Amino acid sequence: MDYRTAGVDVVAGRAFVERIRSSVESTRRPEVLGGLGGFGGLCRLPAGLRKPLLVSGTDGVGTKLELAQAHGRHHGVGIDLVAMCVNDVITSGAQPLFFLDYIATGKLAPEAMAAVVEGIADGCRQSGCALLGGETAEMPGFYGPGRYDLAGFCVAVVEEDELIDGRAVRPGDRIVAVASSGVHSNGFSLVRRILEARGVTAETPLEPGGAPLLDAVLQPTLLYGALVQALRQADVELHGMAHITGGGLPENLPRALPAGVHARIEAGSWQRPALFRWLQDNGEVPEADLWNTFNLGVGFCLVLPEAALDQALAVCAATGHQAWPLGVVEAGSAPGPEPLAGLPY
Repeated sequence: MDYRTAGVDVVAGRAFVERIRSSVESTRRPEVLGGLGGFGGLCRLPAGLRKPLLVSGTDGVGTKLELAQAHGRHHGVGIDLVAMCVNDVITSGAQPLFFLDYIATGKLAPEAMAAVVEGIADGCRQSGCALLGGETAEMPGFYGPGRYDLAGFCVAVVEEDELIDGRAVRPGDRIVAVASSGVHSNGFSLVRRILEARGVTAETPLEPGGAPLLDAVLQPTLLYGALVQALRQADVELHGMAHITGGGLPENLPRALPAGVHARIEAGSWQRPALFRWLQDNGEVPEADLWNTFNLGVGFCLVLPEAALDQALAVCAATGHQAWPLGVVEAGSAPGPEPLAGLPY
């Protein structure tokens, strides 16, 4: 016996590292030292910082991977992996510095794995962070043939006196919604169950005569890092930010608010994208479950003073993001059992 007959091909693993080298190098920042292949990635802090704080986050893609692997959509989940980490750490106003990935698979499939890493590099380039390193593990017998799992880790930096943590939020502040690209990477256990129950195939359209439903379902998560940097560079006063992930608006928006205030959302301020209407209708999903599972078209939220509203909307438009006034911050605890006042439960 040898390691290859046991299911692990070391030679193929080395060839894979060489294959992804150019994708990794394309994300390089000036602060990065060394190259791919060391035991640890090296990165200086950016020059000129006075009291830097490091902000870190880690996440995965969840069961969206099941659909992506079944339909050969590997590049998109690489972007998802970066987005799920970067979109969290930027809520503090931090600038992403570097990203690390972990890929575990039953047997190395070079084409699929390269597409994943190219997607990760794409997400890093969009976010301005370096893909500093990673790990690919072959685990035969643990993962089935052609199956893999992903985990990511991001580090960002922000000046201590520029940290955005919600403490500046006041009653009267406005809440701005920034559109999502779809389901992003949350709620897929429910999504997959609905698709299976309805017998959805690769040809099933979202709307009659329209694009395939699966194209909308597997749309990669939008990255909001460049938007946050543009808002900071334009001196838009930001009091809080929220990444709308699992749990939807009711769970995530309150995380950007301090004690003693609550958010009042205008549920009619936007039209839900067709994908969420399809999921609700075909899954017969109760309204409350819909709000508590999906982002419903809102991927990110900004909390800012009334005077900064128009400027923030202009920056969103200039960076290609659809955005609109979503609600207002009010004093006191939210009336009723739900964390957001005004939602149609």
